[in-house]
Amino acid sequence: MGRTISKTQVYAMQENQQQLPCISCTTFNILAPIYKRLNHEDESCRESEYRGCWLARNNRILDWLLFEKSSIICLQEFWVGNEELVNLYEKRLGDAGYVHFKLGRTNNRGDGLLIAVKKEYFKVINYKELHFNDCGDRVAQLLHVELTSPLSQCQNNEILIVNTHLLFPHDSSLCLVRLHQVYKILQYVESYQNECQLKPLPIILCGDWNGSKRGHVYMFLRSQGFVSSYDTAHHYTDADAHKWISHRNHLGNTCAVDFIWLLNPDKCRKLLKSSWSEAVFGMFKYLLQRTSLTESAAFDFLKDENEDCIAYSSFSKALQKLNLIGHCYGLSDEETKDLWFQADIDGNGVIDYKEFLYRIWNQTGSDYRKR
Repeated sequence: MGRTISKTQVYAMQENQQQLPCISCTTFNILAPIYKRLNHEDESCRESEYRGCWLARNNRILDWLLFEKSSIICLQEFWVGNEELVNLYEKRLGDAGYVHFKLGRTNNRGDGLLIAVKKEYFKVINYKELHFNDCGDRVAQLLHVELTSPLSQCQNNEILIVNTHLLFPHDSSLCLVRLHQVYKILQYVESYQNECQLKPLPIILCGDWNGSKRGHVYMFLRSQGFVSSYDTAHHYTDADAHKWISHRNHLGNTCAVDFIWLLNPDKCRKLLKSSWSEAVFGMFKYLLQRTSLTESAAFDFLKDENEDCIAYSSFSKALQKLNLIGHCYGLSDEETKDLWFQADIDGNGVIDYKEFLYRIWNQTGSDYRKR
């Protein structure tokens, strides 16, 4: 199954609700030729070895992108390691009136990201790069733009655009890495706005998130006030998660992982650190439930035998048993202690059953499910 292009349109409205010209946004994982298998019986046979194949396919991709004429284009798995392909995109996008920025993954992985915006719609104020420096060698791009005429009539005439490609969760322990990656993005965006003394700006997050509407990342972003443009356009709710399929992944499973997230800066939202803690506690609960533990059994799992409450030492042991700490991409000591302080509501050094229920087991939004 081919990958679909995720596209959304954002209409600018004046105070009198007169509709101004819209801006559109496309996100697309274009599958780097170094990863595209041409022979399923021989996984070493990749498209990158056949210039005619990858050149024709990428020209077709560009044909479609230029036909769509999106104001914003965000690409993932862009083959930054091939000069000919890079020049092809630079030439055709440049001729079509786009200004673009590319970023390779760390450790010379060969692929990366590309973000392009129409010069007739946007003036670029700043461009920043974020390296996660984790086991996935993933990166993110941040583009700060100002709307130009006629879109400059909007009340908010500046936008932050983010493009990223999160780690694929080959096993459950890597789901925490993906959650960390999103947390780093939101921290970076928050720090950028504070350092530049900006008022809260509209944010567009684009990319291949490698997780579905049932996942921890989706719920984390929702808790921060982001809405999925696809859900908004189709009036979908959480119950409609099965209705959208973006592609079939390398394991042959159908999935929907490409998102364009929108944030209204005027919308009230939780503190970022609070949302992060809730997301981790949600993952904590999911892992406990996956082992078929009931509410009381989960509490017993977290505390030492013959004790009535959970001590920090037993809390840490439980996190290690669940593979949330004790390895290079697990929770840091500081993050573990912060979770503990939030769970120990009265600050008496232990977590009793009531605190366990309130902060871990029955917290709002904690019933997340990985997919």
